[in-house]
Amino acid sequence: MNPTALAPARLIRPSWVFLLAAFLSGCATSVPSLQPPMERLPAAEAAPTTPTPAALAVPPVPPVPPVPPVPPVPAIVTGPAVPLAPAVTEMNEERPVALKPHAMLGLQEQIDIWERIRRGFAMPDLNNPLVRNREQWYASRPDYMLRMTERSRPYLFHIVEELERRKMPTELALLPFIESAFNPQAVSSAKAAGMWQFMPATGKYFDLKQNLFRDERRDVLESTRAALDYLQKLYTMFGDWHLALAAYNWGEGSVGRALARNKAQGLPLTYSDLRMPDETRYYVPKLQAVKNIVAQPEAFKTELPLIQNHPYFKSVAIERDIDVAIAAKLANVSLEDFKALNPAMNRPVILAAGTPQILLPWDNATVFQTNVQAHSERRLSSWTAWQAPRTMRAEEVAKQVGMSAEQLRSVNGIPARMLVKAGSTLLVPRQGKLDNDVTEHLADNGQLLLAPELVLRKITVKAHHGDTLMRLASRHGVSATSVADWNRLKPNATLSNGQILSIYVPAKASAKSARQRSKAPAKTTARSDKRSDKPAAKAAPKR
Repeated sequence: MNPTALAPARLIRPSWVFLLAAFLSGCATSVPSLQPPMERLPAAEAAPTTPTPAALAVPPVPPVPPVPPVPPVPAIVTGPAVPLAPAVTEMNEERPVALKPHAMLGLQEQIDIWERIRRGFAMPDLNNPLVRNREQWYASRPDYMLRMTERSRPYLFHIVEELERRKMPTELALLPFIESAFNPQAVSSAKAAGMWQFMPATGKYFDLKQNLFRDERRDVLESTRAALDYLQKLYTMFGDWHLALAAYNWGEGSVGRALARNKAQGLPLTYSDLRMPDETRYYVPKLQAVKNIVAQPEAFKTELPLIQNHPYFKSVAIERDIDVAIAAKLANVSLEDFKALNPAMNRPVILAAGTPQILLPWDNATVFQTNVQAHSERRLSSWTAWQAPRTMRAEEVAKQVGMSAEQLRSVNGIPARMLVKAGSTLLVPRQGKLDNDVTEHLADNGQLLLAPELVLRKITVKAHHGDTLMRLASRHGVSATSVADWNRLKPNATLSNGQILSIYVPAKASAKSARQRSKAPAKTTARSDKRSDKPAAKAAPKR
């Protein structure tokens, strides 16, 4: 067989093909070919028996520009057709299309995130009057349900992805509805924070960093990772998802003791049979009620917003410190939307050493990266970190770092009449000598330490027979060492009868003591308010 006869079609230069086609269209006679006869393909691969012009076999032309003039082409002998190459087929030939394993080519049913959650339900259902009660509560508040489900839009896809990756029930994707109504900035009265509501100690146990610059209990990725780690741990511990959820709310120790109590009394060891606080008693019924509404929203006359089954955000690397406001501007998103995806920031700056990535809406991630590249020569942060060398008043710090005391207090959350203790890390303007990105050590370990700013008042006291520095110090609420320093005495000095000593006490405390002494006889007067019948020992403690 002539090896050039089966040369791939892509090697035939277009100019040759056009000229040959034009020549064939006007050819009326057959002239013997100058080329040797071609071999026929096997019958299974031969073309139809209807006579067609023979295939052209043209040797490849070296790609040397310009193309030389085309030489005269002899007439082509007609005969049975031979394909130019195995890949060429007749246009009207029908062939089945072979798909790769698992390939759907767009034939897969399109579902939204709610349907994906429904398909992953794997927990046993709880069916009791408390569930009915919570179903009615949620169903009677459609505006609240709509706000809550809309708020979940940026986060649900990521949570469901993580649950499926870990092979956990997708009901758990609904748990932030119960914990925080999907508000990543939520803080409870007990100081639990974030959409998964981690207490400070539990957050530290699961490696959620909490420092001056960020609180990862509010971080979307980190808090979700920690919550699922915790839930897996609890399920391994109790072997039951309802008990695991009760422990997530009430504490694993409390659930363990409740189970031990039931076991000792020969009672069932299920969630519904344990004695627990009302908050925990309603906890799983709340989740079951939301699950039922998501499963059949039409049955509860509830409308769930359409949330597509695809990622909402994308993670983008941060290589330089950048102000939160500037980051939002470069990404072309509102400050509110930026903070919704990056709620862990405690300060108006993102430190690259401590927060190496931010989350942005999928389509805005490329916009941000392009704009950051365009500003590669400009400083993106107007803040840096500074450590107090000694205990200082806010006014002293402000003067030293070049900002007003009011701005210093506002940016760093320093209350009035509080001292900044030595070693504290403060956010200050980036200028002069303070013009560097924050180090990893400060970004991860920075803390603000405060102490009351006391105004001291000097008083003089007279020592009596038997008085000691310790006794006088205790009497006025100060240390014996301080009394000795103020009076230039040794700590073990012996006091003489009538000796005059100077003591410094807080001005408010001394004034309060004076008032209490002047009103001492009134302490025995009966109270005339509505609670006068209650003994003083029963008064509620101040929080």
